[in-house]
Amino acid sequence: MVEKQESITAKLCSFARAFHSNFGQEKIFDDYLAFDLMGKNQYEEMGQLIENGFDGSKFSHKKWFCHENIMDALYKYILPIPLSRISFAERELESFAEKYTAGGNKIQYVICGAGMDSFAFRNTNENIHVFEIDHPDTQKYKKERIEELEWILPRNLTFVPVDFTRDSLREKLLENGFNPELPTFTAILGVSYYLELSVFEETLKIISDLTREESRIIFDFPDKTTKSLSAAPRVRNLAAITEKLGEPMVKGFSIHEIRRALGTHSLKIERHESPKEIQKKYFFGRDDKLAAFENVHFVTAIKRRNIFRRKTIGGRR
Repeated sequence: MVEKQESITAKLCSFARAFHSNFGQEKIFDDYLAFDLMGKNQYEEMGQLIENGFDGSKFSHKKWFCHENIMDALYKYILPIPLSRISFAERELESFAEKYTAGGNKIQYVICGAGMDSFAFRNTNENIHVFEIDHPDTQKYKKERIEELEWILPRNLTFVPVDFTRDSLREKLLENGFNPELPTFTAILGVSYYLELSVFEETLKIISDLTREESRIIFDFPDKTTKSLSAAPRVRNLAAITEKLGEPMVKGFSIHEIRRALGTHSLKIERHESPKEIQKKYFFGRDDKLAAFENVHFVTAIKRRNIFRRKTIGGRR
């Protein structure tokens, strides 16, 4: 099951979107609300964390981090994955919405581990109902930030607080107005890095069982090179950083394992972007040092019915 209480790595991803929106010259994704939603104090905390070699004990309310001191680590380790995957996710969502909201039809966008995601406040399509799933403590902080900013909560936004040690994701979604009959787009981003495949598969199963055919699930995942001796130095270094932060990565999965896990739950890969494809699509020709991670893949899966039903004699099922 996905347990996504606000983590340090989640805060670093928010920092990445805020920093890039404010200072990026060639924007991969412009989350222009990220800094406001994150808040100055949390932004400063993450800046100092990077500046101090990811040692949170050195944070000081009396100091300010220096941009020049974090640029190398920021561009190598922090920016590439969050920026490219949110760009991928929202492009896929846009295509999904264009297909299914024509004529005023409704769709649902479920964000697992939403954190400080700002889509609901950037969204201009009233036919997309957003369900933000997260730990109650994280949502409490986010709601407080929204109140401080005096933002108006969109009518098509629903917060779904889920403590996976006690709550059922399925029950919580249904209690909060989720409609299994509507086309649904679900994002599970930044989660698979920290879970064994069998655990991640539980969430795939819940979402698949709860959604109608033609719905989509989008996620990113690390491949088998993540903790191998042949892994790129940057991959090994990022794994060391997350472990230092108390969030160790798993060994990663092969695309064949992902395909099998999806197929077991009536899901089929519709789009797969490999590291080389991500590099070409989001980072090619840039003047800065941003580059796709060597072990990260993006997937969009589509819900189908009984993918693996066997044919019987005569071709009948």
